[in-house]
Amino acid sequence: MHRATAKATTLIDDAKVRVTRFDFAPGAETGWHRHGLDYVITTLTDCHMLLEEQGGASRPVLVPAGTVYRRDEGVEHNVINEGTATMSFIETELK
Repeated sequence: MHRATAKATTLIDDAKVRVTRFDFAPGAETGWHRHGLDYVITTLTDCHMLLEEQGGASRPVLVPAGTVYRRDEGVEHNVINEGTATMSFIETELK
């Protein structure tokens, strides 16, 4: 299945952090990727995500606007906007 790609806008990229804003139209995805750094997500909108994970598993997740969470490097997944509205979040990678 072909999906549109989420728009990634680099806001900061220096020696300490890389901060990227992601905007997803309904049905858009990041594409499969592996996080090479620890990171923090801050949601700007309600995020109705479908997470495709290693081994073929997928799971729907609702992350309300204004939520902040962190993950360790090594996470490998594809993030899809499963909602009907644009979904946006900020990803801060810690170098």
